[in-house]
Amino acid sequence: MDDFQATVPMRDDVTPRGGLLRGLPASVHPSAVVEVGAQLGEDVVVGPFCWVSSGAVIGKGTVLESHVTIMGDVRIGEQNHLFSSAVIGGEPQDVSYRGTRTRVEIGDRNVIREGVTINRGTEKEDGLTSLGHDNFLMACSHVAHDCRIGDHCMLANGTLLGGHVRVHSRASLSGAVAVHHWATIGGWSFVAGLSRVLHDVPPFMLCEGLPARPRCINVVALRRGGFSHESIAAVTEAHRLLYRAKVGLEAAREILRSQSMLLPDVEQLLEFLAMQKEGRHGRAREQRRAA
Repeated sequence: MDDFQATVPMRDDVTPRGGLLRGLPASVHPSAVVEVGAQLGEDVVVGPFCWVSSGAVIGKGTVLESHVTIMGDVRIGEQNHLFSSAVIGGEPQDVSYRGTRTRVEIGDRNVIREGVTINRGTEKEDGLTSLGHDNFLMACSHVAHDCRIGDHCMLANGTLLGGHVRVHSRASLSGAVAVHHWATIGGWSFVAGLSRVLHDVPPFMLCEGLPARPRCINVVALRRGGFSHESIAAVTEAHRLLYRAKVGLEAAREILRSQSMLLPDVEQLLEFLAMQKEGRHGRAREQRRAA
């Protein structure tokens, strides 16, 4: 859970946003400031009143609309689209931060809408805040220091991630969700709007509430994602045993095994819950924090 990797393969059939021609030098608006040392790839567009610091590396085909700020050591991949007033690489909002050189890394084909903020990491972990590929961060969402987001994730308007949060691939967070620091959002999960996430969100679950609790499985996403009928039925039965019948983890495992429902997706869910149980306050990564 702690060292998950983005696993969605890179695609070579994606054209740059906005119909840009390949192989042209970067285009920088006269009102933009690009400091000496910044590296801009082919087809990069830097719009009006942007500021790109000397530590930035921006991959080809990426578009910065007006008033985008790139601060500090920031690496942005290819064919991303950053909208007005996004701020990437600001210092972590952590009172213990003392100016250590840390960084932000962003993959390819991400959409980062107006007013999004992504802060650099701290020395408390690896000094890294990262965003994978093909993510959609809607207006005014916030990614705090040391967060890691996988691939194909969605953060809706005003969603706030506290420090050290992990969001696994294919997770979706609706509007104005607040996630407690050190929490983990499992893959293929959905968190309903206005929820307060104090505990880890298990994979495949739809969570909602104050605090957010698993209400049912995220069946719409699983069907759209091509999960088999057998897998969806097994995850549904696991949810019933764990959250309705209140059966313990090991007992649920044996029941599911007896019903030939201990499929890989169910094993992943049970492993996630076992790690959560070993942590504190319903968050598996609190073990890392304590260390």
